[in-house]
Amino acid sequence: MAGDYFLKRIYEPYDPADGKRILIDRIWPRGISKTEAKIDLWMKEIAPSPELRKWFGHKRERFREFSKRYVTELETEEQKQMLVRELIAMAKKEKVTLLYGAKDKECNHAVVLRNFLTYFSREVSLPLNVNGVKEGDELGGF
Repeated sequence: MAGDYFLKRIYEPYDPADGKRILIDRIWPRGISKTEAKIDLWMKEIAPSPELRKWFGHKRERFREFSKRYVTELETEEQKQMLVRELIAMAKKEKVTLLYGAKDKECNHAVVLRNFLTYFSREVSLPLNVNGVKEGDELGGF
């Protein structure tokens, strides 16, 4: 289980088995208090840039391009790189659950981030293209 990252909508009930609960949205999710959310950490800086988030607009037809652009942010922005290293280190010690507010459980930044973290947490020798995505992968998968 070490090195694994779990995803959960912040609106789903708290479970002690979640381990370290980390909110990865830039904006606090509507309709849930900080007490109800029971988060351990809020890493809003690891979320996609406001410009990318607005461009994506949770439109499924933009998800593939959104994934590539978000991976580029994760690979090139120093603050995001630091947070990625922090998450990888945490997951080596304990269960990490990434919390997000998006309604779509398949096409959102949490899926891209989890795949990015999972890929770079392991020693993988497969070549990546310039966006960090293996050729042929769909929807931000690694």
